[in-house]
Formats: sequence, C-alpha cells, structure tokens
Amino acid sequence: MPPDFADAWDVAASPRDRRGLEEAEARRRLESGGPNSLQQPENRTIRASVYDAAREPMLLLVAAAALLYLVIGDHGEGLFLIGGVLVTLALVVVQDLRGERALAALRTLAQPSARVIRDGRERRIPTQDLVPGDLVLVGEGERLPADCRLLGGDMLGVDESALTGESATVLRTPGGAGDDARLFAGTLIVRGHAVAEVILTGPRTALGRIGGALAEMGDEPTPLQRSSGRLVRLLGLAALVFCALITAAYGLTRGDWMEAILAGMTFAIALIPEEFPMILTVFMALGAWRLARHNVLVRRPAAVEALGGVTLLCVDKTGTLTENRMELVRLTVDGVDHAIADGLPASGAAVLRTAALASARRSIDPMDRAVLRLSAASESDPVRSWPLRPEKPVVVQLWSRPEGAFAAAKGAPEAVFRLCRLPPDQAAAQLRAVDRLAGEGLRVLAVAACRTSESFPDDPWEAVFVYEGLLGFVDPLRPDAAAALRDAREAGIAVAMITGDHPATALAIAREAGLDETAGVMTGQDVAALSQEALPSRVRDVRIFARVTPDQKLRLVQAFKAAGGVVAMTGDGVNDAPALEAAHIGIAMGQRGTDVAREAADIVLLDDRFASIIGGVRLGRRIFANLQRALTYVTAIHVPIAGLALAPVLLGLPPLLFPLHVVLLELAVDPICALVFEAEPSERNAMRRPPRPAGSPLFGPRQVIAALAQGAGVLVLVLGLYVWGLSWATEAEARGAAFLALIGGNLMLGLVDSAASARIFARQRRAYWVIVLLMSGAMSLIFAAPPLARMFTLQPPGPALLAAAVAVAVLGGGWAVLARLAGDFTGKDRSPGHRAAVPETAPLSG
Repeated sequence: MPPDFADAWDVAASPRDRRGLEEAEARRRLESGGPNSLQQPENRTIRASVYDAAREPMLLLVAAAALLYLVIGDHGEGLFLIGGVLVTLALVVVQDLRGERALAALRTLAQPSARVIRDGRERRIPTQDLVPGDLVLVGEGERLPADCRLLGGDMLGVDESALTGESATVLRTPGGAGDDARLFAGTLIVRGHAVAEVILTGPRTALGRIGGALAEMGDEPTPLQRSSGRLVRLLGLAALVFCALITAAYGLTRGDWMEAILAGMTFAIALIPEEFPMILTVFMALGAWRLARHNVLVRRPAAVEALGGVTLLCVDKTGTLTENRMELVRLTVDGVDHAIADGLPASGAAVLRTAALASARRSIDPMDRAVLRLSAASESDPVRSWPLRPEKPVVVQLWSRPEGAFAAAKGAPEAVFRLCRLPPDQAAAQLRAVDRLAGEGLRVLAVAACRTSESFPDDPWEAVFVYEGLLGFVDPLRPDAAAALRDAREAGIAVAMITGDHPATALAIAREAGLDETAGVMTGQDVAALSQEALPSRVRDVRIFARVTPDQKLRLVQAFKAAGGVVAMTGDGVNDAPALEAAHIGIAMGQRGTDVAREAADIVLLDDRFASIIGGVRLGRRIFANLQRALTYVTAIHVPIAGLALAPVLLGLPPLLFPLHVVLLELAVDPICALVFEAEPSERNAMRRPPRPAGSPLFGPRQVIAALAQGAGVLVLVLGLYVWGLSWATEAEARGAAFLALIGGNLMLGLVDSAASARIFARQRRAYWVIVLLMSGAMSLIFAAPPLARMFTLQPPGPALLAAAVAVAVLGGGWAVLARLAGDFTGKDRSPGHRAAVPETAPLSG
C-alpha cells in the first residue's frame, strides 16, 4: 500500500445517503479526476502497419527488382514496381485499419461494468465512469472496480491475492474501522453481497499505484497465426535460395545475367504466400467483430476457429433457456396451495415476510427481487448473513428484535428440511408438495425461521429452525429457445441442460423447450455415485441433468469430452470457472455472470440467450469455411504463378513472367482474399449438416491437395497455351495470351472458391466484380497502349490466341468446380432442401 494511501482514504471518504451521487456531480468529478482505468493498449498506427508490411520478404524482393530496373535504365518497369509496392502497402494498411476498428469495437463491448446507485436509482455503468463518492453494489464473484469503503450488507469474504499475493480469504465488515471496511480494486469477492462507497479510482488506487498490475495486455497471436508466420518465413528463405540457384543456372546456360537475376527474383516473388498472415489477422478480427454484433463476445481468438466445430452444448436452464424473470405465483402453507394472484391468508403473508427477510436488500438474484416486490418488509440491513453454499444451499439472515434474535432462511427444500430437522414422514409429505409444484415447471424454495431470546450461534445449522412453507416461482421459457433447439438438432449439435433445479422442474422445462427426454433425468447424486471411468458411457444419451453442483459440472464436462464430444459449456458462477476452463469452449453469461466466470471463459454471451449461442455457431461455421476457402485459394493461385516463373527456365523457353506481371497478379489476389472471401455469407445448408470432425485442421492435407489440384490445372493449361503460342506466334503475343489466361484463371478460381452458393451476383460480391472490372481495364489499357505493352513485354493476342486464352481461363475455374462437386475442402455437401434428421442423442463426435 503506498504511504499516503491512508490519508487519501480519510480525505476522500464521506458518508453518503442512500441516493448516491447526482448525475451532474458524477460528471463533474469524472472530468476533474479522470476515468477509472489503468493504462490502455495503444491503437496500432499507420506507421507501424507500413513498417511491418515493408519487412515482408515479397515486398523486399519487389523493391530490389524495382531498384534493378532503375539501375539498368528501364524506368517504366521500375516505377511500376514501386507503384505496386505502394499499392500493396496501402492494401495492408486498409486491412489493418479494418482489424483495428473491429478490435476497438470489441474492447468497447468488453468494457467491464459496475452496478451503482445514482439519483436514488440502481444503474449499470462502465467501470471507467466510476468516480469517488459513487455507491457501488458488489457481490460474490465480482472484482472490485475501484478502492472502496464497505458501508452495508453482508460480511464479505475477499480474495486479495491480486494485490498481496496471499490466497487466503480475508473478511471485511460493513461500517468497520480501519482495514476491516476497506476494499481494493482488482480484488475478488468470494462470499456475500454489500454496498460500498468508491474512494479512489484509476491510477490512484492501491493496485494502480503499485504499478498497474491489471493493465490490459496486447493481443497474442493464435497458434495458427504463429504457424503461418513461420511458414511464410521458411518459404521466404527457400525463395532466396531458389532465386540464387535459378539465377546461376540461367546465367551459366544462357549467358544473360541480367535476365537471369530477373528470372530468379520473379520465381522468388511468386513462391511466397505472403497473404497468409494478413488473411488470418483480418479474418480473426472481423470474425470476432461479427460475432460481437450477434451478442457473442470472443475473449480468445482461437475460439473463433473452434466455435463452428461444437458437437455438444451444455447449457444452464435459468436465464439461458428461460428468461430469468422470476415471478412468485404460488405459496404453500400447512399443505395448502395459494395462488398469489388470489390473495394470501395471514399465514401466507407471514411466510412471505420471512422469505423477504431472508433476501438480500439489493440482490441481483431474480427470486430475491420477486419476493421483495410482494413483501412489505422495510428493514434496511441484517445483523449478519450466511450466504448460499453448494453443500448447504440455504441463505440465512439474522435480524435483531426487541424480544431477541430472529433468523430467516430460504433455499432448496431438501436443505431447509434438514435445517429444520423435520421428521421423515413430515419431510416426505412436503417433498410430495415440492414434486407437485416442480412438475408444473415452477422453481421451488422452502422458507424457515428461528426465534430465540438467546444469542444466535455462529453456525446457523446449530440453531432450531421452524419450517414455514414453500414458494413457487415461474420463469417463462424464452420465445426463441424452442426454435434455437431445433436449429441445433438440424446442425447435428446435441444439447444438454444442466441445472441446479428440482428434477421435475427441469423435466417440465425440457419438455416445453423440445429437449429429448427419452433417457430421463440424471441428478447430481447419480453423477456423484459413478466413477469418472463409468460416467462417459452413462451420460452419452442423457440430455437433462438436475440438482447438479458446480463441481459435478466439471465432472460432466470431462465425461462428455471422454465420450468424444467437442464441448461448449455455459456458466455464470464463481464455482463454474473450472468447468468453463475444462470445456473446449467456455461460455460465460454477460448479464448475470460473475467476473470470475467471464475471465475463465473463451466467449461471453452478452444477452445470455441460447439462441445467441446457436447464432454464434452458425457464424463460427461461416468464418471457418470462408477462411478455409481463402487459404486454399491463395495456395492454389501461387502454384501456377510459381510454376510459370520456373517452367520456361527449365524447358529452355523464353521467360513468361517478370516481376511486373507477378506484382499485377498480387494486386488482384490480396483484395480478393481479404474482401471477397471474408464477406461471403454462410451456405444455405451450413446448419443442416453435422459439425466437422473433431481435430480436423483448418488447412490440412485435404485442403493442400485440393489447392494443388486447382493450381496445377491452371498451370498446365496456361503453360500449354504459351508453348502452343510460341510455336506459331511471336513471343510477345504468346506471352500476352498466356498472361491474360493466367489473370482470367486467377479470377475464376477466386469466384469458384469464394462462392458458397450460386449467388455470384449477390450484393456482398460487389467487391469481386469491382476487382474484375479493374483488372479488365488494366489489361485493356496495357494492350491498347504500346508503351505499356513494351514495358510488360507482351502484345495483344490475335483472335485465335484470344479465344484460346478465354477458354483456358474458364477451364481453369471449371477444374475447381469439378473438385468441389467431388466433395472438396468444404466437406461433403447436401442439397439445400435436405434437412438433416440428427437426433439429440447422436454420437457426441458429430
């Protein structure tokens, strides 16, 4: 702690009334004190983008070729290559800016928020807008957004390891003196809920003064990005070696060393797929941005690659399939059910009041809020609280009365019955009432009270509680949940509902949503009774799990993975973090989830809706497919470019390509990859076929073979056209026809590889047709202007060669069409009208 921290604390702290700050005063303090944030990552500058791009091997080789042309006096060729370098740099900068804008938007969405009281109303605001004097509501699983003083509520258990390095939980007492009431930014609340006053913000907090330990780190490249970078560097090194070998062979055999150097450089430039890193960066950034627009916030870039391959979704019931909008509709007292809408007898009102006294005053729990809405309880804060625990799912709050202590308890019926030590026959009768309410899809809590004139024990389970009654809450199914479940089934994705609710409640909601119930319900006790080795075979067909504790969620995730599934797991609580970490994709709830769950997850669901998860899977499949097509296209088009740069040298023919030709081709390749492929929508039947097999690579042997086959088709046809043209036409005409065919084949491959359907003239493909028009205009200008034709060492082909060039271009694309019809890199296709009938109990491997 900095030496002046205590003084700053005493000066800044001032008791606040329950209205909190006025909004105008909060704005004034924010302007004078600055935002509540530590060091933020700097945006990538244009200078940095240009610097990084200028170090790429391909651009260095092009720059060297331009310098060589200028030295030998071919100023036109040199200036064209310099222009090509500038245009390429501009394209890289544009794509970098697109990615930066997407990442900036993601950072805005990922901005943590805090619950505050301003103008007497509870609000949620970005943590960076907090100011000294704000009243914040803090609770279990949340990280403290600033240095605060604990004013009221529960005694909090706080993990201060982020500040002190000590993992032991410390206790903080509302209204306590000195350190007992202090809460520090970045520390984690592991128990309790309370109201606190912000004292210090931003770099003035204890954590900020120590050195900004929570300053946001820069984005790490994904394993795929790192591997592609290594590939480009290796190919760059290989290109330099081949450049030297080709130059030596050409010079020694033909004696023209200047042309030999150009031939070597041309092959080296053609060999390097420098588009790979740019494609991966752009696709990942824009893919995460597109997912965020559908309320799926990606925290780890690798999740973009994995999301489309999910075979099993493990989802919570409350708030994901249902609206998490609890309404108290039934109350059972002395074995008699009462509908809240019909009014309550005196005994029912007493039970409701006890339930209110067992509820946190400013709770985020929807059941607490539902009880408090109907209750006339006006007490401010309890003397002491014992929050919910997995092993003891009961909340107890202690109140002081003139006649003695009064403790109110509510929680899971089975636990409350144990707390009240009900005789077996009475407990069985009450459990039948619970089953009856749960069978109607209601969530059921039991209520109990303890009145004593003696001191209340430290452990409420040692006190004598009297059972009072049952509460029945309705939580409506989300309107889009059933349709989203149908979409999941058609996509070959199994869905398992895992909830802490009563089995009958879970079964009723599952039946309403359309989940498969043929295998029945498996409870947490059933899970606990099985060994980890026996669990995978038992859970293979079960899709409904009830009364499951967080530690059992972890066991279920491990069992599903052992059964061969690619598992996505949703969670919101502190204890859900291990299960989220263990799943292939952890999905945290953005609205009701804790900070711990969000930190452990790969994805944050901003609206907590199950339909958003399915939408994210759809987008994940689209991103994966488009990225796969783009990488295949880049590989395919480099085959004929590199082959046509090398083959004439080996065959003793005049060179077909020079650096100018390769640069012109590259100017078409980059925008096609970055603009056209990324914007391509999903295939019509993308969600009507099973997920890709687990472990299938983004760019594996199958994709490499398909790309080589496509590129080889264009290479053979264009080389054949060139050889045929040389046999009866001039060298310049043959080169003109072959180069035109190569550009046409390039564009045809781009059209075939990027098109997910026959919608080749759809709005999102406008960029492609703009590129086609630009390349057509460029070739027309080169053929029409003799100086440009001489600079490119070609002439307009005659009618026969022109027709042959067009035919070669079309056939080059046609070869790719045949590959796709045979079941190419996108996988076996199904007709758009076919609806896959994949049962909920399909094998987890998909």
